[in-house]
Amino acid sequence: MFGSVQGANDRICSLNTVVGGNFKKYKMGYYIRIFGKNDPEIHLDKILKSLADEGLEAKLLLAEGESAANWTLLDINNKVGVPLIQVERNPVIDGELGKEELEEFRESIKEYKPTSAVKWLDKYFSKVKVIYTFQILNAAFEDENYPILESIKTTIWRQTGGIFQADLEGFSNEDGYHILWQFSDNVTGDYSMAVRNMLGQWVNFRMDLGDQNQREDFWNGKVPKGAVKI
Repeated sequence: MFGSVQGANDRICSLNTVVGGNFKKYKMGYYIRIFGKNDPEIHLDKILKSLADEGLEAKLLLAEGESAANWTLLDINNKVGVPLIQVERNPVIDGELGKEELEEFRESIKEYKPTSAVKWLDKYFSKVKVIYTFQILNAAFEDENYPILESIKTTIWRQTGGIFQADLEGFSNEDGYHILWQFSDNVTGDYSMAVRNMLGQWVNFRMDLGDQNQREDFWNGKVPKGAVKI
């Protein structure tokens, strides 16, 4: 059985071994992250209120011993109990996982393009105070569940500020435009991107990810020919 968390409602529960096992059953390897410039306490009531304001409902499951006001691991199920997302909060502190993860990303981005984005990210990482990692399960991408993911991600980002990272895609800037190419070779479709101009300002545009010429322009830090500025 779940134990109620003091001061929370019945949609916030403590996470026991049964729930942990259930999450592992549905586990997959797709991750997105928020690299936040601020690390405030984000009470789970705030997340639930944002969901309710959008007409959404979810069950939030805390790790044992954690509180709704100060948590590091959170499982999110839809209203009928299907696991959707696991969120892990790691402050960037010397000797802790968040700091180690940040330095790993700082090293790994060096092999990607454009170089201007790598330089910007390397400098930006010095401002990062916390990393929120979202492990996303298949069910989260279903039509009725995806808005839950978007709502929770947005609620946290509004508190922390910062930038986004997605596996097999890359990094965004603070406005959410994609700036670092880490896509697979066979990626296709239109995507909102940005590059730095000579004045150090972001120029936003939509490009065709499958167009090789547009790819090469982007890798070289240029607005691709044929892209549409936005």
